[in-house]
Amino acid sequence: MKIFLAIISIFVLTSCTTNKEIVMEENKGYSFYVGTYTNSESKGIYKYLMQNDGTLKQIGLAATTENPSFLAMSSDKKYLVAVSETNNQDNGTIASFLVEEDSLKLINQSSSGGKHPCFVAVNEAGYVLSANYTGGNIGLLKLDRNGNLSELLDLQQHSGSDITKRQKGPHAHSVWFEPNGNNVIAVDLGTNELIFSQLDTVSQKLVASNPYKLGMKSGAGPRHLTFHPNGQWIYVINELDCTVTQVTKTETNDYVKGASLSTLPDGFTEENTCADIHISSDGKFLYASNRGDNSIAIFSVDSDEGSLNLVGHESTRGDGPRNFSLSPDDNYLLVANQHTNNIVSFKRDKVSGLLNYVSEVEAPTPVCILF
Repeated sequence: MKIFLAIISIFVLTSCTTNKEIVMEENKGYSFYVGTYTNSESKGIYKYLMQNDGTLKQIGLAATTENPSFLAMSSDKKYLVAVSETNNQDNGTIASFLVEEDSLKLINQSSSGGKHPCFVAVNEAGYVLSANYTGGNIGLLKLDRNGNLSELLDLQQHSGSDITKRQKGPHAHSVWFEPNGNNVIAVDLGTNELIFSQLDTVSQKLVASNPYKLGMKSGAGPRHLTFHPNGQWIYVINELDCTVTQVTKTETNDYVKGASLSTLPDGFTEENTCADIHISSDGKFLYASNRGDNSIAIFSVDSDEGSLNLVGHESTRGDGPRNFSLSPDDNYLLVANQHTNNIVSFKRDKVSGLLNYVSEVEAPTPVCILF
C-alpha cells in the first residue's frame, strides 16, 4: 500500500510539474518562427519568443534548410511546412517538419511543381498549396496524419501578361484557401489577376470556378491578400502601383472589384513596392507594408461597406519590410525587415489602430514571420 501511494504521489507531482511548466511557458508570451533567405549569414528557420510585454528574444536555429522564404503551420500545430525558394532540377521544393520544442525535425520533401516557390498554405484537411513565382503556377499536395508530404497531386498553370517588365508572363505570388470552404484564390503578379478555383477532394484536383479570373488595374501587380472576418470583403495588396484594392464577394459567389487606395504618404515620390497585408481579427483595421518608404500603412475599415480610410503610417525602423504579422492576441504587430536584418515589435492600439514601438531583435535576412 505504501509503495502504491508513493507511485501515485510521484505521478501527481510529475503531472503538476508538467502543467506548471506549460502554464509558465504560456505566461512567457508567444513563440514564433522566422523564414529567411540563406544567401548570406542565415542557415534556415529560426525560432523566437515575443514576451508578454512585446520584447523579442531569439531562441535559436530550429532547422537548417535552403531559402525557407515562406512558412505555414498545420491546423493542429504539429507540423510546419516551408518552401525552398530555388529552381533546383527545374523545380523548387516544399518540406514538412515535425515541431519538437525548440527544433524542427525534417520529415520529407516534395516538388512544389515549379521554380522559385515563394508562398505556401495549408488547410484544416492538410491540403497544401504552393505558389511558384518563376514557374507561374500553383502546386497542390497533401500532408498525411504523420506529416508526410505527398507527391504533387495537381498543377494549375497560369498564362498571360500585362504591361511592366515584371508582368511579361505569369508570376504566381501567393495562393489562399478561402475561410470555411474549398474555394481557392491564386494571386498572380505577372498576369495581374486573381484566379479562382475549387479544391475537389475526391479527384484531388483544382477545378476552375466561374468566374475564373478578376483583373486588377493594369500595372498594379497583385501580391498578397487578406480576408475580412465577415467573409464578404477581400483586400488585395498591389506590389507595383502601391495600392490596396477592395474585392467584394456577392451572395451569388461573384467577385466585384471596388476602390483602390494608395499605401503611400502624400508627396512621397521615391521608389517603393508593397509586400504584405493583414487585417485585425475584429475587422476594424487593416495594415500594409511599404518597401521604400519603409512603413506600415494603417487603414480603418468601414463596418457597413468595407471601404478603407487611411489613418497614418508607422516607420518599420528598418529597410525592406517584406513580411509582418499580428500576434495571436492582436496586441502586437511584428515586422521583418529583410535588408537590415532585424525584427521590430509594435504595441497596437485596438481603438485607434495606431502602432507604438516596443522592441527589436537581430535576425538574419528575415522574410517571413509565423506564430
